Amino acid sequence: MKLKLYNTLTRTKEQFTPLDDKNIRMYVCGPTVYDHAHIGNARPVIVFDMLFRLLRHIYGESHVTYARNITDVDDKINKRAFERWTKKQPLVQEIRSLTDSTLKQFHADIDALGVLRPTHEPRATDYIARGDTTLDMVKLIMRLVEKGNAYEAEGHVLFSVASMPEYGGLSRRPKDDMIAGARVEVAPYKRDPMDFVLWKPSNLETEPGWDSPWGYGRPGWHIECSAMSGALFGDVFDIHGGGLDLIFPHHENEIAQSCCYWDVPKMANIWMHNGFLQVEGEKMSKSTGNFVTINEVLKDWSGDVIRLNMLKTHYRQPIDWTVKGLEECDSMLRNWHQAIENHDAKEGEINTAIISSLSDDLNMAQVFAELHALAKTGNKNQLITSLKFLGLYKPEIYSEKETLMPEQNQKIEILIADRIAARASKNFAESDRLRDQLIALGIEIQDGKDATGAPTTTWKVKG
Repeated sequence: MKLKLYNTLTRTKEQFTPLDDKNIRMYVCGPTVYDHAHIGNARPVIVFDMLFRLLRHIYGESHVTYARNITDVDDKINKRAFERWTKKQPLVQEIRSLTDSTLKQFHADIDALGVLRPTHEPRATDYIARGDTTLDMVKLIMRLVEKGNAYEAEGHVLFSVASMPEYGGLSRRPKDDMIAGARVEVAPYKRDPMDFVLWKPSNLETEPGWDSPWGYGRPGWHIECSAMSGALFGDVFDIHGGGLDLIFPHHENEIAQSCCYWDVPKMANIWMHNGFLQVEGEKMSKSTGNFVTINEVLKDWSGDVIRLNMLKTHYRQPIDWTVKGLEECDSMLRNWHQAIENHDAKEGEINTAIISSLSDDLNMAQVFAELHALAKTGNKNQLITSLKFLGLYKPEIYSEKETLMPEQNQKIEILIADRIAARASKNFAESDRLRDQLIALGIEIQDGKDATGAPTTTWKVKG
């Protein structure tokens, strides 16, 4: 099966040729865990989960490695951690406590969306100054300084954009546009307005920090992903993904740092970016009152409806998140599940036309056409197998759950998601407490694991 993907770097859809077909490597920029993830954060998570599933199908599960990072240190996190800091523990540990909590919620939310856990989920704070031989941010910055690609100035370390003539190759923006787009800080210590921060000093009293050759400080945002992807994947890997808004400056700066560190012409062979999300025709913003989190949407809609609604628009196109769209997806899922109602699911081959459609740059429109055709012809085994593969097979939602009120379904889904998160973090006391609560509600649960070994739970009303 030939896989074709649109490459932002070349602006063309091209055939995917892995560097090593026994070791496919994909890195995707993950969330900044300072608060509940909003619905826009769910789009890259779902899109690249779909690609992860496809790659594992084509090349084999053991031959695909997927890393999705967690940004657990930035100015928003620092500010929130400081506001709640009681000084009973170091500020760095306060940050860890804060982000542990928000990361737990993130996992619960995306578990409900049918998302597989990635192979690696590196946290930025674990790759600042490790104290071992693994590549980290301090080691990477030191090397860039040694090579003349970075310089120290007034406690800061900055990347010298002029040292990399190829800078701008991903975004293809004129220099004036890049200066404006990067919202560059005007600072007297910069050699060039385009130069960006790799390391900055921290206030001992109010900001977290780590010891470094340049003093007590913390990393810039862009260096995080270069260090984590380099530590896990080395110099060049197959696919780098993220939202369209990350092309510049984040991904452009990642390329500059990594290529200069490793002395390679490119960081990843293929760069993929998903389009923006707006809500009911408007850009999502707290100021306009249309800012909505994944957790809030899950209170009104099941995770598979949210997942389907996110996938029905091609990943490179903008998506308008509407109640009407969710209603249409709910109806679509009900039709598919009615077609396989009371059918004993059997393992079988995934429909080849669906795989072929996905292999054409994740052509989900054609995938849905194939699913409708399977439902119409009554090919139940292939329909079940295909829905499972797509992360959309939840027959319990459209059978026993129909006897419950919507608000009861929502409560149970939240309890299930919380319990999965507790099991994943090995908090067995909390897991048992939530299990007892579900049993008291008359719910029968069945625990298991998905293909990656991550915990899963299905449920039904006791008969």
